[in-house]
Amino acid sequence: MMQSQGCIMSDKEYLVCKLKKSIYGLKQVPRQWYLKFNIFMASSEYTRLQTDHCCYFKYFKNSYIILLLYVDDMLVVGPSMKKIVNLKAQLARDFSMKNLSPAKKMLGMRINKEKKTVEAVTSTVHTEGAEEV
Repeated sequence: MMQSQGCIMSDKEYLVCKLKKSIYGLKQVPRQWYLKFNIFMASSEYTRLQTDHCCYFKYFKNSYIILLLYVDDMLVVGPSMKKIVNLKAQLARDFSMKNLSPAKKMLGMRINKEKKTVEAVTSTVHTEGAEEV
């Protein structure tokens, strides 16, 4: 990185400014958003899975909430609708959100609320003509 033309100070030609805040439109905006989200979840006493950093959970006395985050989609599940509504209200205070229709599919999982099941969605892979490695 170099100083801009016309802003070069003598004896300090090799110094540059370090940004302390992300600027909208840069590639780091999603990273900054995720860091803000992660701080919010930690301050709300949610635990992030070490094996999947986009999965958060919190245990209550007789309940739990699991939150899955994928790019700009979020899935919140748990047995207590009251706790889910409360979490969504907390999130809405800090983040711009839309409440979409109930999820039917996310991250390769088919969700069936009536049967209370989640099943993996598999796709057929054609291996005809492929070479073994």
